[in-house]
Amino acid sequence: MITKSYIVRCFCIVLALWFILLGFMSFLPESNNSGGKDNSDGNYNLLLYHKNGDTAELLKRIDVVLKEVNELKKNSREIRKYLSGGSSLKNTSDETMDTSNNAVSSRYPSPTYEKTRRFLEIDLKEMWNFVQAKSGNIGETDMKQIKDVYKQLRAHLMKLRASDGFELVRRRETEALSNLVQKRIYDLQNPKKCETARKLVCTLNKGCGFGCQIHHVGYCLTVAYATSRTLILESKGWRYNRQGWEKVFLPLSDTCTNSYGASRGDWSAGKHNVQVLILPIVDFLKPRPPYLPVVIPSDIANKLETLHGEPHIFWVGQFMKYLLRLQPETNSSIEESKSKLHFESPIVGIHIRRTDKIGTEASFHSLKEYMDHAEDYFDIIQNLNGAPVKKKVFIASDDPNVLAEATNKYSSSEWEILGDKGVAQSASLSQRYYALHGIIKDVFLLSECDIVICTFSSQVCRLAYEILQSRHPDASQRFISLDDVYYYGGGVGVIQIAEKAHEPRNDQEIELKPGDTINLAGNHWNGLSKGTNRRTNRVCISY
Repeated sequence: MITKSYIVRCFCIVLALWFILLGFMSFLPESNNSGGKDNSDGNYNLLLYHKNGDTAELLKRIDVVLKEVNELKKNSREIRKYLSGGSSLKNTSDETMDTSNNAVSSRYPSPTYEKTRRFLEIDLKEMWNFVQAKSGNIGETDMKQIKDVYKQLRAHLMKLRASDGFELVRRRETEALSNLVQKRIYDLQNPKKCETARKLVCTLNKGCGFGCQIHHVGYCLTVAYATSRTLILESKGWRYNRQGWEKVFLPLSDTCTNSYGASRGDWSAGKHNVQVLILPIVDFLKPRPPYLPVVIPSDIANKLETLHGEPHIFWVGQFMKYLLRLQPETNSSIEESKSKLHFESPIVGIHIRRTDKIGTEASFHSLKEYMDHAEDYFDIIQNLNGAPVKKKVFIASDDPNVLAEATNKYSSSEWEILGDKGVAQSASLSQRYYALHGIIKDVFLLSECDIVICTFSSQVCRLAYEILQSRHPDASQRFISLDDVYYYGGGVGVIQIAEKAHEPRNDQEIELKPGDTINLAGNHWNGLSKGTNRRTNRVCISY
Protein backbone atom coordinates (compact mmCIF):
# COMPACT_ATOMS: atom_id res chain seq x y z
CA MET A 1 0.00 0.00 0.00
CA ILE A 2 1.31 3.46 -0.92
CA THR A 3 1.22 5.65 2.22
CA LYS A 4 0.91 9.40 2.51
CA SER A 5 4.41 9.60 4.03
CA TYR A 6 5.77 7.72 1.01
CA ILE A 7 4.19 10.25 -1.36
CA VAL A 8 5.64 13.14 0.64
CA ARG A 9 9.14 11.64 0.53
CA CYS A 10 8.80 11.06 -3.19
CA PHE A 11 7.73 14.65 -3.64
CA CYS A 12 10.80 15.96 -1.82
CA ILE A 13 13.27 13.58 -3.44
CA VAL A 14 12.00 14.01 -7.00
CA LEU A 15 11.93 17.80 -6.86
CA ALA A 16 15.29 18.01 -5.10
CA LEU A 17 16.98 15.76 -7.67
CA TRP A 18 15.45 17.59 -10.58
CA PHE A 19 16.49 20.98 -9.32
CA ILE A 20 20.02 19.80 -8.56
CA LEU A 21 20.18 18.64 -12.16
CA LEU A 22 18.81 21.99 -13.29
CA GLY A 23 21.42 23.85 -11.28
CA PHE A 24 24.16 21.91 -13.08
CA MET A 25 22.40 21.64 -16.43
CA SER A 26 25.54 22.58 -18.31
CA PHE A 27 26.79 19.09 -17.55
CA LEU A 28 23.58 17.21 -18.41
CA PRO A 29 23.48 14.77 -21.35
CA GLU A 30 21.22 15.52 -24.29
CA SER A 31 18.72 12.82 -23.31
CA ASN A 32 17.73 10.83 -20.28
CA ASN A 33 16.44 7.27 -20.12
CA SER A 34 14.44 5.89 -17.27
CA GLY A 35 13.43 2.30 -17.05
CA GLY A 36 14.24 1.69 -20.72
CA LYS A 37 11.86 4.44 -21.91
CA ASP A 38 13.23 7.39 -23.90
CA ASN A 39 12.17 10.63 -22.26
CA SER A 40 14.21 12.94 -24.47
CA ASP A 41 11.04 14.40 -25.99
CA GLY A 42 10.28 16.00 -22.62
CA ASN A 43 7.01 14.14 -21.93
CA TYR A 44 7.70 13.31 -18.30
CA ASN A 45 4.71 11.78 -16.56
CA LEU A 46 4.31 10.72 -12.96
CA LEU A 47 2.32 7.61 -12.14
CA LEU A 48 -0.68 8.68 -10.05
CA TYR A 49 -0.98 5.98 -7.42
CA HIS A 50 -4.00 7.72 -5.90
CA LYS A 51 -6.61 8.68 -8.47
CA ASN A 52 -8.57 10.86 -6.09
CA GLY A 53 -8.03 13.38 -3.34
CA ASP A 54 -5.26 15.86 -2.67
CA THR A 55 -2.36 13.49 -3.42
CA ALA A 56 -3.30 13.13 -7.08
CA GLU A 57 -3.64 16.88 -7.38
CA LEU A 58 -0.24 17.40 -5.76
CA LEU A 59 1.44 14.97 -8.12
CA LYS A 60 -0.29 16.59 -11.07
CA ARG A 61 1.25 19.91 -10.08
CA ILE A 62 4.67 18.29 -9.69
CA ASP A 63 4.27 16.97 -13.23
CA VAL A 64 3.68 20.51 -14.53
CA VAL A 65 6.82 21.78 -12.79
CA LEU A 66 8.94 18.93 -14.15
CA LYS A 67 7.81 19.64 -17.70
CA GLU A 68 8.87 23.24 -17.27
CA VAL A 69 12.23 22.11 -15.90
CA ASN A 70 12.69 19.98 -19.00
CA GLU A 71 11.78 22.90 -21.27
CA LEU A 72 14.32 25.05 -19.45
CA LYS A 73 16.90 22.31 -19.89
CA LYS A 74 16.29 22.20 -23.65
CA ASN A 75 16.70 25.97 -23.87
CA SER A 76 19.95 25.72 -21.93
CA ARG A 77 21.47 23.69 -24.79
CA GLU A 78 21.06 26.66 -27.09
CA ILE A 79 22.56 28.94 -24.46
CA ARG A 80 25.55 26.62 -23.94
CA LYS A 81 26.20 26.57 -27.69
CA TYR A 82 26.00 30.33 -27.77
CA LEU A 83 28.38 30.82 -24.84
CA SER A 84 30.87 28.41 -26.40
CA GLY A 85 30.71 30.27 -29.73
CA GLY A 86 28.82 27.54 -31.54
CA SER A 87 25.75 29.62 -32.40
CA SER A 88 23.97 32.86 -31.60
CA LEU A 89 20.64 33.54 -30.01
CA LYS A 90 18.03 35.29 -32.12
CA ASN A 91 17.06 38.79 -31.12
CA THR A 92 13.28 39.02 -31.25
CA SER A 93 12.92 42.44 -29.64
CA ASP A 94 11.19 45.25 -31.50
CA GLU A 95 14.19 47.56 -31.20
CA THR A 96 17.87 46.98 -31.98
CA MET A 97 19.86 45.59 -29.08
CA ASP A 98 23.21 47.05 -28.09
CA THR A 99 26.30 44.95 -28.74
CA SER A 100 29.66 44.77 -27.01
CA ASN A 101 32.83 42.71 -26.92
CA ASN A 102 31.45 40.73 -24.00
CA ALA A 103 29.86 37.61 -25.50
CA VAL A 104 27.77 36.89 -22.42
CA SER A 105 26.19 40.33 -22.15
CA SER A 106 25.94 41.33 -25.83
CA ARG A 107 22.63 39.58 -26.60
CA TYR A 108 19.41 38.76 -24.83
CA PRO A 109 18.35 35.17 -24.02
CA SER A 110 15.56 33.65 -26.06
CA PRO A 111 11.98 34.58 -25.07
CA THR A 112 11.22 30.88 -24.57
CA TYR A 113 14.03 30.56 -22.03
CA GLU A 114 12.86 33.62 -20.11
CA LYS A 115 9.21 32.57 -20.21
CA THR A 116 10.00 29.06 -18.98
CA ARG A 117 12.24 30.32 -16.19
CA ARG A 118 9.50 32.65 -14.97
CA PHE A 119 6.76 30.03 -15.24
CA LEU A 120 8.89 27.64 -13.21
CA GLU A 121 9.23 30.18 -10.40
CA ILE A 122 5.53 31.07 -10.40
CA ASP A 123 4.34 27.45 -10.59
CA LEU A 124 6.71 26.45 -7.80
CA LYS A 125 5.24 29.17 -5.58
CA GLU A 126 1.68 28.15 -6.47
CA MET A 127 2.44 24.52 -5.75
CA TRP A 128 3.85 25.55 -2.36
CA ASN A 129 0.68 27.57 -1.69
CA PHE A 130 -1.33 24.45 -2.49
CA VAL A 131 0.80 22.28 -0.20
CA GLN A 132 0.47 24.78 2.65
CA ALA A 133 -3.30 24.81 2.24
CA LYS A 134 -3.28 21.01 2.66
CA SER A 135 -0.80 21.01 5.56
CA GLY A 136 -3.49 19.67 7.92
CA ASN A 137 -3.34 16.39 5.99
CA ILE A 138 0.46 16.19 6.17
CA GLY A 139 2.46 15.25 9.24
CA GLU A 140 4.52 17.96 10.95
CA THR A 141 7.85 16.27 10.20
CA ASP A 142 6.94 15.70 6.55
CA MET A 143 5.72 19.29 6.21
CA LYS A 144 9.00 20.63 7.55
CA GLN A 145 10.90 18.46 5.09
CA ILE A 146 8.80 19.71 2.16
CA LYS A 147 9.29 23.31 3.27
CA ASP A 148 13.07 22.86 3.49
CA VAL A 149 13.13 21.42 -0.02
CA TYR A 150 10.95 24.27 -1.32
CA LYS A 151 13.33 26.87 0.10
CA GLN A 152 16.29 25.07 -1.45
CA LEU A 153 14.55 24.99 -4.83
CA ARG A 154 13.83 28.72 -4.62
CA ALA A 155 17.50 29.32 -3.90
CA HIS A 156 18.46 27.21 -6.93
CA LEU A 157 16.15 29.29 -9.11
CA MET A 158 17.72 32.53 -7.89
CA LYS A 159 21.19 31.10 -8.51
CA LEU A 160 20.13 29.98 -11.99
CA ARG A 161 19.11 33.50 -12.94
CA ALA A 162 22.20 35.10 -11.38
CA SER A 163 24.63 32.71 -13.08
CA ASP A 164 23.10 32.15 -16.54
CA GLY A 165 25.23 34.94 -17.99
CA PHE A 166 22.39 37.26 -18.94
CA GLU A 167 21.76 39.39 -15.86
CA LEU A 168 23.90 42.27 -17.12
CA VAL A 169 22.05 42.43 -20.42
CA ARG A 170 18.71 42.18 -18.60
CA ARG A 171 19.68 45.22 -16.56
CA ARG A 172 21.05 47.12 -19.56
CA GLU A 173 18.03 46.49 -21.77
CA THR A 174 15.59 47.30 -18.95
CA GLU A 175 17.39 50.57 -18.29
CA ALA A 176 17.39 51.37 -22.03
CA LEU A 177 13.64 50.81 -22.25
CA SER A 178 13.06 52.84 -19.09
CA ASN A 179 15.14 55.70 -20.49
CA LEU A 180 13.10 55.59 -23.70
CA VAL A 181 9.79 55.84 -21.82
CA GLN A 182 11.10 58.56 -19.51
CA LYS A 183 12.27 60.61 -22.50
CA ARG A 184 8.88 60.28 -24.18
CA ILE A 185 7.09 61.47 -21.04
CA TYR A 186 9.55 64.34 -20.56
CA ASP A 187 9.17 65.49 -24.17
CA LEU A 188 5.38 65.49 -23.87
CA GLN A 189 5.55 67.40 -20.61
CA ASN A 190 7.91 70.01 -22.04
CA PRO A 191 6.49 71.17 -25.37
CA LYS A 192 8.44 73.75 -27.39
CA LYS A 193 5.46 76.16 -27.38
CA CYS A 194 3.30 75.95 -24.29
CA GLU A 195 0.79 78.48 -25.63
CA THR A 196 -0.18 76.19 -28.52
CA ALA A 197 0.37 72.81 -26.83
CA ARG A 198 -2.56 70.43 -26.37
CA LYS A 199 -3.15 70.10 -22.61
CA LEU A 200 -4.91 67.78 -20.18
CA VAL A 201 -5.92 69.36 -16.89
CA CYS A 202 -6.19 67.30 -13.70
CA THR A 203 -6.99 68.35 -10.13
CA LEU A 204 -4.90 66.64 -7.44
CA ASN A 205 -7.34 66.83 -4.54
CA LYS A 206 -9.27 63.58 -4.89
CA GLY A 207 -11.17 62.63 -1.74
CA CYS A 208 -8.92 59.76 -0.61
CA GLY A 209 -5.55 58.98 1.01
CA PHE A 210 -1.99 59.54 -0.22
CA GLY A 211 -1.55 56.33 -2.21
CA CYS A 212 -4.95 56.77 -3.85
CA GLN A 213 -4.14 60.36 -4.82
CA ILE A 214 -0.79 59.38 -6.34
CA HIS A 215 -2.54 56.70 -8.40
CA HIS A 216 -5.06 59.35 -9.46
CA VAL A 217 -2.19 61.47 -10.84
CA GLY A 218 -0.75 58.34 -12.45
CA TYR A 219 -4.04 57.79 -14.25
CA CYS A 220 -4.00 61.42 -15.42
CA LEU A 221 -0.45 61.13 -16.78
CA THR A 222 -1.29 57.85 -18.53
CA VAL A 223 -4.23 59.49 -20.34
CA ALA A 224 -2.05 62.49 -21.22
CA TYR A 225 0.59 60.16 -22.68
CA ALA A 226 -1.95 58.19 -24.71
CA THR A 227 -3.58 61.37 -26.10
CA SER A 228 -0.25 63.17 -26.74
CA ARG A 229 -1.12 65.99 -24.36
CA THR A 230 0.83 67.88 -21.69
CA LEU A 231 -0.54 67.18 -18.21
CA ILE A 232 -1.29 70.28 -16.15
CA LEU A 233 -1.67 69.31 -12.50
CA GLU A 234 -3.65 71.75 -10.35
CA SER A 235 -2.33 71.10 -6.85
CA LYS A 236 -2.54 74.34 -4.86
CA GLY A 237 -4.39 73.72 -1.60
CA TRP A 238 -3.48 70.01 -1.64
CA ARG A 239 -4.65 68.51 1.63
CA TYR A 240 -1.20 66.96 2.24
CA ASN A 241 0.64 70.24 1.54
CA ARG A 242 -1.21 73.50 0.89
CA GLN A 243 1.69 74.81 -1.21
CA GLY A 244 1.13 72.06 -3.72
CA TRP A 245 2.86 69.17 -5.47
CA GLU A 246 6.10 71.04 -6.18
CA LYS A 247 6.87 71.46 -2.49
CA VAL A 248 8.02 67.83 -2.23
CA PHE A 249 8.20 66.55 -5.85
CA LEU A 250 9.78 68.10 -8.92
CA PRO A 251 7.37 69.94 -11.25
CA LEU A 252 5.80 67.77 -13.95
CA SER A 253 7.07 70.29 -16.50
CA ASP A 254 9.93 72.77 -16.73
CA THR A 255 8.35 74.78 -19.55
CA CYS A 256 4.55 74.43 -19.43
CA THR A 257 2.62 74.71 -16.16
CA ASN A 258 -0.42 76.84 -17.02
CA SER A 259 -3.79 75.70 -18.36
CA TYR A 260 -4.32 78.56 -20.80
CA GLY A 261 -5.57 77.72 -24.28
CA ALA A 262 -7.70 78.89 -27.18
CA SER A 263 -10.45 76.35 -26.47
CA ARG A 264 -11.55 74.27 -23.46
CA GLY A 265 -13.85 71.34 -22.91
CA ASP A 266 -14.77 68.59 -20.47
CA TRP A 267 -13.98 64.96 -21.19
CA SER A 268 -17.57 63.92 -20.50
CA ALA A 269 -18.87 66.34 -23.17
CA GLY A 270 -17.32 64.09 -25.80
CA LYS A 271 -15.58 66.86 -27.74
CA HIS A 272 -11.91 66.01 -27.33
CA ASN A 273 -10.57 68.15 -30.17
CA VAL A 274 -10.20 71.21 -27.93
CA GLN A 275 -6.77 72.54 -26.92
CA VAL A 276 -7.41 72.22 -23.19
CA LEU A 277 -9.26 69.09 -22.04
CA ILE A 278 -10.51 68.74 -18.43
CA LEU A 279 -10.19 65.18 -17.10
CA PRO A 280 -12.50 63.97 -14.29
CA ILE A 281 -11.50 61.43 -11.64
CA VAL A 282 -11.58 57.88 -13.00
CA ASP A 283 -14.75 57.07 -11.05
CA PHE A 284 -16.72 59.48 -13.26
CA LEU A 285 -14.86 58.90 -16.52
CA LYS A 286 -17.29 58.48 -19.43
CA PRO A 287 -16.62 57.41 -22.09
CA ARG A 288 -13.83 55.14 -20.86
CA PRO A 289 -10.92 54.91 -23.32
CA PRO A 290 -9.12 51.62 -24.06
CA TYR A 291 -5.71 52.82 -22.83
CA LEU A 292 -6.31 53.18 -19.09
CA PRO A 293 -3.82 51.51 -16.71
CA VAL A 294 -2.73 48.71 -16.92
CA VAL A 295 -2.79 48.54 -20.75
CA ILE A 296 0.68 48.72 -22.34
CA PRO A 297 1.41 50.38 -25.72
CA SER A 298 1.86 48.08 -28.70
CA ASP A 299 5.09 49.68 -29.93
CA ILE A 300 7.08 48.41 -26.91
CA ALA A 301 4.96 45.37 -26.02
CA ASN A 302 7.19 42.70 -27.63
CA LYS A 303 10.34 43.89 -25.92
CA LEU A 304 8.59 44.50 -22.60
CA GLU A 305 7.02 41.03 -22.53
CA THR A 306 10.49 39.52 -22.94
CA LEU A 307 12.12 41.77 -20.36
CA HIS A 308 9.54 41.61 -17.59
CA GLY A 309 7.33 38.98 -15.99
CA GLU A 310 4.48 41.46 -15.43
CA PRO A 311 4.79 44.06 -18.23
CA HIS A 312 1.81 46.10 -17.04
CA ILE A 313 3.39 46.68 -13.64
CA PHE A 314 6.65 47.82 -15.22
CA TRP A 315 4.59 50.23 -17.36
CA VAL A 316 2.78 51.70 -14.35
CA GLY A 317 6.12 51.91 -12.54
CA GLN A 318 7.51 54.14 -15.28
CA PHE A 319 4.82 56.75 -14.70
CA MET A 320 5.46 56.60 -10.96
CA LYS A 321 9.18 56.99 -11.62
CA TYR A 322 8.54 60.23 -13.51
CA LEU A 323 5.90 61.58 -11.14
CA LEU A 324 7.76 60.90 -7.90
CA ARG A 325 11.04 62.63 -8.69
CA LEU A 326 11.92 64.14 -5.34
CA GLN A 327 12.91 67.68 -4.54
CA PRO A 328 16.54 67.78 -3.22
CA GLU A 329 15.38 68.52 0.32
CA THR A 330 12.98 65.54 0.33
CA ASN A 331 15.60 63.25 -1.18
CA SER A 332 18.21 64.32 1.39
CA SER A 333 15.78 63.51 4.20
CA ILE A 334 15.29 59.97 2.86
CA GLU A 335 19.02 59.43 2.38
CA GLU A 336 19.62 60.60 5.94
CA SER A 337 17.07 58.08 7.23
CA LYS A 338 18.73 55.27 5.26
CA SER A 339 22.08 56.16 6.78
CA LYS A 340 20.72 56.25 10.34
CA LEU A 341 18.95 52.91 9.89
CA HIS A 342 22.01 51.26 8.26
CA PHE A 343 19.72 50.40 5.38
CA GLU A 344 21.44 47.69 3.32
CA SER A 345 20.70 44.43 1.51
CA PRO A 346 19.54 41.81 2.27
CA ILE A 347 16.52 43.54 3.75
CA VAL A 348 12.80 42.76 3.76
CA GLY A 349 10.21 45.55 3.68
CA ILE A 350 6.95 45.00 5.55
CA HIS A 351 3.97 47.33 5.27
CA ILE A 352 1.18 46.75 7.79
CA ARG A 353 -1.94 48.83 7.21
CA ARG A 354 -4.39 48.96 10.08
CA THR A 355 -6.74 51.79 11.25
CA ASP A 356 -9.45 52.62 8.68
CA LYS A 357 -8.80 49.65 6.38
CA ILE A 358 -9.54 46.88 8.86
CA GLY A 359 -13.08 45.58 8.69
CA THR A 360 -13.94 47.57 5.57
CA GLU A 361 -11.47 47.05 2.72
CA ALA A 362 -9.17 44.51 4.35
CA SER A 363 -8.99 41.78 6.99
CA PHE A 364 -6.72 41.83 10.01
CA HIS A 365 -3.37 40.05 9.59
CA SER A 366 -1.15 39.47 12.60
CA LEU A 367 2.48 40.55 12.72
CA LYS A 368 3.48 36.87 12.81
CA GLU A 369 1.98 36.27 9.35
CA TYR A 370 4.25 38.91 7.86
CA MET A 371 7.31 37.84 9.83
CA ASP A 372 6.90 34.17 8.91
CA HIS A 373 7.16 35.14 5.25
CA ALA A 374 10.20 37.29 6.06
CA GLU A 375 11.89 34.39 7.83
CA ASP A 376 11.24 32.10 4.85
CA TYR A 377 12.83 34.67 2.54
CA PHE A 378 15.95 34.95 4.68
CA ASP A 379 16.22 31.14 4.81
CA ILE A 380 16.17 31.12 0.99
CA ILE A 381 18.90 33.79 0.86
CA GLN A 382 20.92 31.79 3.37
CA ASN A 383 20.62 28.70 1.16
CA LEU A 384 21.66 30.83 -1.81
CA ASN A 385 24.73 32.30 -0.10
CA GLY A 386 25.66 29.19 1.86
CA ALA A 387 26.16 31.28 5.01
CA PRO A 388 24.02 32.80 7.77
CA VAL A 389 22.54 36.25 7.09
CA LYS A 390 21.35 39.01 9.38
CA LYS A 391 17.54 39.10 9.26
CA LYS A 392 17.04 42.80 8.70
CA VAL A 393 13.40 43.96 8.40
CA PHE A 394 12.10 47.45 7.73
CA ILE A 395 8.54 47.92 9.05
CA ALA A 396 6.20 50.71 7.94
CA SER A 397 2.78 50.98 9.55
CA ASP A 398 0.08 53.46 10.51
CA ASP A 399 -0.12 51.71 13.89
CA PRO A 400 2.75 52.68 16.27
CA ASN A 401 2.15 49.53 18.33
CA VAL A 402 3.29 47.29 15.47
CA LEU A 403 6.91 48.45 15.62
CA ALA A 404 7.01 48.01 19.39
CA GLU A 405 5.53 44.51 19.09
CA ALA A 406 8.10 43.51 16.47
CA THR A 407 11.00 44.86 18.53
CA ASN A 408 9.84 42.90 21.59
CA LYS A 409 8.99 39.60 19.89
CA TYR A 410 11.95 39.48 17.50
CA SER A 411 14.67 40.64 19.87
CA SER A 412 17.21 37.84 19.31
CA SER A 413 20.58 38.68 17.77
CA GLU A 414 19.64 37.15 14.41
CA TRP A 415 16.95 39.81 13.85
CA GLU A 416 17.27 43.55 13.31
CA ILE A 417 14.00 45.49 13.26
CA LEU A 418 14.09 48.89 11.57
CA GLY A 419 11.40 51.56 11.50
CA ASP A 420 10.41 55.04 12.59
CA LYS A 421 7.87 55.19 15.40
CA GLY A 422 7.37 58.91 14.77
CA VAL A 423 6.29 58.24 11.19
CA ALA A 424 3.87 55.56 12.39
CA GLN A 425 2.32 57.98 14.88
CA SER A 426 1.97 60.72 12.25
CA ALA A 427 0.38 58.22 9.84
CA SER A 428 -2.51 57.57 12.22
CA LEU A 429 -5.91 58.86 11.16
CA SER A 430 -5.83 61.94 13.39
CA GLN A 431 -2.54 63.22 11.91
CA ARG A 432 -2.46 61.60 8.46
CA TYR A 433 -2.84 64.78 6.42
CA TYR A 434 0.06 66.42 8.29
CA ALA A 435 2.49 63.59 7.71
CA LEU A 436 3.41 63.83 4.04
CA HIS A 437 7.18 63.51 4.48
CA GLY A 438 6.76 60.47 6.71
CA ILE A 439 4.53 58.67 4.21
CA ILE A 440 6.90 59.46 1.33
CA LYS A 441 9.82 58.20 3.39
CA ASP A 442 8.04 54.93 4.17
CA VAL A 443 7.05 54.36 0.52
CA PHE A 444 10.54 55.00 -0.83
CA LEU A 445 12.29 52.90 1.83
CA LEU A 446 9.88 50.02 1.18
CA SER A 447 10.65 50.30 -2.54
CA GLU A 448 14.39 49.97 -1.83
CA CYS A 449 13.97 46.68 0.02
CA ASP A 450 14.77 43.39 -1.71
CA ILE A 451 11.18 42.21 -1.36
CA VAL A 452 7.96 43.80 -0.07
CA ILE A 453 5.53 41.87 2.16
CA CYS A 454 2.20 43.63 2.50
CA THR A 455 -1.47 43.60 1.53
CA PHE A 456 -2.22 44.69 -2.04
CA SER A 457 -5.55 46.05 -0.82
CA SER A 458 -3.43 48.98 0.36
CA GLN A 459 -2.63 51.71 -2.16
CA VAL A 460 0.64 52.48 -0.34
CA CYS A 461 1.70 48.86 -0.65
CA ARG A 462 0.99 48.80 -4.39
CA LEU A 463 2.76 52.13 -4.85
CA ALA A 464 5.94 50.85 -3.19
CA TYR A 465 5.80 47.74 -5.41
CA GLU A 466 5.40 49.90 -8.53
CA ILE A 467 8.41 52.08 -7.65
CA LEU A 468 10.43 48.94 -6.89
CA GLN A 469 10.04 47.90 -10.56
CA SER A 470 12.39 50.69 -11.66
CA ARG A 471 15.13 49.57 -9.27
CA HIS A 472 15.71 46.05 -10.62
CA PRO A 473 15.53 44.21 -13.95
CA ASP A 474 12.23 42.30 -13.70
CA ALA A 475 11.17 42.78 -10.10
CA SER A 476 7.75 41.23 -10.78
CA GLN A 477 8.21 38.50 -8.15
CA ARG A 478 9.67 40.68 -5.43
CA PHE A 479 6.45 40.75 -3.39
CA ILE A 480 4.26 38.71 -1.09
CA SER A 481 0.67 39.88 -0.69
CA LEU A 482 -1.43 38.58 2.16
CA ASP A 483 -4.70 39.43 0.44
CA ASP A 484 -5.34 40.80 -3.07
CA VAL A 485 -3.52 40.37 -6.34
CA TYR A 486 -2.07 43.54 -7.86
CA TYR A 487 -4.61 45.87 -9.47
CA TYR A 488 -4.88 49.52 -10.49
CA GLY A 489 -8.01 51.09 -9.05
CA GLY A 490 -10.37 52.26 -11.78
CA GLY A 491 -8.17 50.84 -14.50
CA VAL A 492 -8.38 47.84 -16.79
CA GLY A 493 -8.34 44.41 -15.16
CA VAL A 494 -5.63 41.81 -15.69
CA ILE A 495 -6.29 39.11 -18.30
CA GLN A 496 -4.60 35.72 -18.12
CA ILE A 497 -4.30 33.12 -20.90
CA ALA A 498 -4.77 29.42 -20.17
CA GLU A 499 -1.68 27.35 -21.00
CA LYS A 500 -3.33 23.95 -20.65
CA ALA A 501 -6.76 22.36 -20.54
CA HIS A 502 -8.62 21.71 -17.30
CA GLU A 503 -11.76 19.69 -16.75
CA PRO A 504 -13.74 20.98 -13.75
CA ARG A 505 -14.05 18.49 -10.91
CA ASN A 506 -16.98 20.32 -9.32
CA ASP A 507 -19.28 23.27 -9.98
CA GLN A 508 -16.80 25.65 -8.35
CA GLU A 509 -14.18 25.18 -11.06
CA ILE A 510 -13.88 26.58 -14.58
CA GLU A 511 -13.46 24.52 -17.70
CA LEU A 512 -10.29 25.69 -19.44
CA LYS A 513 -8.98 25.13 -22.93
CA PRO A 514 -5.54 26.26 -24.13
CA GLY A 515 -5.79 29.87 -25.26
CA ASP A 516 -8.84 30.73 -23.12
CA THR A 517 -8.69 34.26 -21.71
CA ILE A 518 -9.59 34.71 -18.07
CA ASN A 519 -10.46 37.97 -16.31
CA LEU A 520 -8.55 37.54 -13.06
CA ALA A 521 -10.58 38.41 -9.96
CA GLY A 522 -8.17 37.24 -7.27
CA ASN A 523 -5.70 34.70 -5.98
CA HIS A 524 -6.65 32.74 -2.86
CA TRP A 525 -2.93 31.96 -2.23
CA ASN A 526 -3.85 28.29 -1.76
CA GLY A 527 -3.11 27.13 -5.29
CA LEU A 528 -6.47 28.40 -6.56
CA SER A 529 -7.53 31.64 -8.22
CA LYS A 530 -10.89 33.18 -9.03
CA GLY A 531 -11.76 34.49 -12.46
CA THR A 532 -14.15 34.61 -15.41
CA ASN A 533 -13.57 32.51 -18.51
CA ARG A 534 -14.42 34.94 -21.30
CA ARG A 535 -15.24 32.11 -23.69
CA THR A 536 -17.89 30.55 -21.44
CA ASN A 537 -18.63 33.62 -19.28
CA ARG A 538 -18.45 31.42 -16.19
CA VAL A 539 -17.27 32.89 -12.88
CA CYS A 540 -15.72 30.25 -10.67
CA ILE A 541 -12.53 29.12 -9.00
CA SER A 542 -9.84 28.00 -11.41
CA TYR A 543 -6.17 27.13 -11.13
